[in-house]
Amino acid sequence: MMRYFIDATVQIIEEEGIENVTIRKVSDLAGYNSATIYNYFSELSHLIFYSSLKILKRYTSALPAYMAKGTNPQERFLLMWECFCQYSFAEPHIYHAIFSSDVGGGSKELMDEYYDQFPDDLDDLPPDLKPMFLEFDMTTRERIAMEECIQAGYIKEENAEHVQEMIKLTWQGMLTLVLNRRYDYSWETATEITMAYIKEILENANSFSFDFTLDRRGWMS
Repeated sequence: MMRYFIDATVQIIEEEGIENVTIRKVSDLAGYNSATIYNYFSELSHLIFYSSLKILKRYTSALPAYMAKGTNPQERFLLMWECFCQYSFAEPHIYHAIFSSDVGGGSKELMDEYYDQFPDDLDDLPPDLKPMFLEFDMTTRERIAMEECIQAGYIKEENAEHVQEMIKLTWQGMLTLVLNRRYDYSWETATEITMAYIKEILENANSFSFDFTLDRRGWMS
């Protein structure tokens, strides 16, 4: 039953935009009354979150072949980010809904529930990549993705947390610009600019010297 509502929501997103999704439109398209939706989703934002995760499958399906072009951990890490940038900047509202929007708390639980219900969405991923996609928190996801680079010496362990934060903030900044149309960037241009910064960060990862530590609640000297 959940799939009917998710499929209907995806159709509305693609035809009218994510901002035009309503419970009434979803129920009419799915062929059920509005009250039935609330048997499966606590609120509209949860339904949009689930539907955005379904659209995310386009990225997860493309990623393995994209990363396969890399010949070492650094290249594979950069290719992973390049693929992510392309898909996220092409559909910024979807990636904002997953990684930035307010879904009333419990985002990790929602993601866990989605992949419990639809595990086949991750079938295209090799076993070493699946743990990353089962993590909601971007910092944790990036740490998993970065581990191979750390082990190979491309990133010093003591710099890893700072490097991943720099990369994450670079991507989030560009996503915000694209989402709010602050610049007239195509997704190709946004990807090119973002990747130029990410490559620079990664190439200099072992040269940085940080005299502060990071805390999830803020900066700590």
